[in-house]
Amino acid sequence: MRTHRKTKPKVDPRVRSAFLGNVVFYGTFGLLMFGPIAFGAVEDWSIFVLETGAAALTLIWFAKQWTDGEISVRWNPLYPPMAAFGLLLLVQIVFHSTAYRHDTIAGAMLYCAYAMLCFLAGQSLLRTAQARRLAVIFALYGFVLAALALLQGVAPNGRLFWLRQPRMGGWIYGSYVNHNHYAGLMEMLIPVPLVLSLTRLAQEKERIAAGVAAAVMVATVFLSGSRGGMLAVFAELAVLATILLRQKKSMRIAVAAAAFAVVLVGILTWLGGKELTSRVTSISREARTEISGGMRLSIDRDAIRMFRQKPVAGWGLGTFPVVYPQFRSFYTNFFVNEAHNDYLQLLAEMGLLGFATMVWFLIVLYRAALRKTRNWTVNVTGALSLACILGLSGILVHSLFDFNLQIPANAALFYVLCSLAAAPPLLQRARRRKPTPAPTETRAEMPATEVG
Repeated sequence: MRTHRKTKPKVDPRVRSAFLGNVVFYGTFGLLMFGPIAFGAVEDWSIFVLETGAAALTLIWFAKQWTDGEISVRWNPLYPPMAAFGLLLLVQIVFHSTAYRHDTIAGAMLYCAYAMLCFLAGQSLLRTAQARRLAVIFALYGFVLAALALLQGVAPNGRLFWLRQPRMGGWIYGSYVNHNHYAGLMEMLIPVPLVLSLTRLAQEKERIAAGVAAAVMVATVFLSGSRGGMLAVFAELAVLATILLRQKKSMRIAVAAAAFAVVLVGILTWLGGKELTSRVTSISREARTEISGGMRLSIDRDAIRMFRQKPVAGWGLGTFPVVYPQFRSFYTNFFVNEAHNDYLQLLAEMGLLGFATMVWFLIVLYRAALRKTRNWTVNVTGALSLACILGLSGILVHSLFDFNLQIPANAALFYVLCSLAAAPPLLQRARRRKPTPAPTETRAEMPATEVG
């Protein structure tokens, strides 16, 4: 007797390609959500996960291209300034123009991970249906993080998520040791539910839920006590108001924005009390203190002195904590590891060449993104661009007073939002038209005037 061997059914290449595409899509944005949960991804193990995950997802993307039989790359206008910045890093490492080569290599590896995540996000987020799904996921994600932060504020025990004891202390809020960095994360997440609540892209119940989520997230920024975060939120709302006035949007959006403000004030009054009021009113007093000679202003002045010694190419990416002690102009027991001003730290580490690349990057970003926000109330691409622009504007304001972009979780999210804001418009699936019934013989015999 002949025995027939069972042959394994062949997997359709289209099915395999779709599966790999979903792995890249959900893996990329899942990695972004991992960072904040891992306490900002500032520890060695979480940085390893971020870098290894980005590299693995890139390999999976190549496997998808091999399955498809061609390499298809979606262009992004931010690629040239990103490539220029990478070239500067390569020059610093190859020609030993950095003060500490090890730290510059470590920083370059992180920026490679950011670049891979930006590339993967742009190549995997292609359709409006994906953007809708992603907006719901990130709105829910931000709300859950904010709710946990509120609970932690009500019942604190000095630990992250009530479990992890910080090694060097800090002002804990949410999953971050530094409350300013929690505020930086929320600044980038708040616009997602806020913009969703003002559009016509969701049903009324969903818009109300999104508005409440945005109000709770904004409230936690104020309750965290981060003055830079409060100023960043005000900046985001000012940008939104400017866009609404320029585009002369309908009364419905104005009413929705007013309702959002009322809910926000109610939450802040209920949870914040006198402590929040004193914190908000202290912003101007703190600003006067810094201008008259506070520690942050002293660090800023020292960073400018660092820049003057190496103005062209800087001291090397990631070398600020190594070089700074010889420029420090005040006594302190604390280790100054960052400049508390992302712009000055970039100047000190990368010089005028790196700073010019950053300016180029931001100009291209805003020019590409603002063009797509005209019909944001009914267009998914426009709504995505507006949400990204608001979040990026907030964190760029906050970067004047803090170092959010030195925190890997926040920096990765920032750069991915930049790539999404500048990316080409999303593809929209064409609606299928209902087939019209074939004309009957009786109708065919009728005169044209009667049929019409």
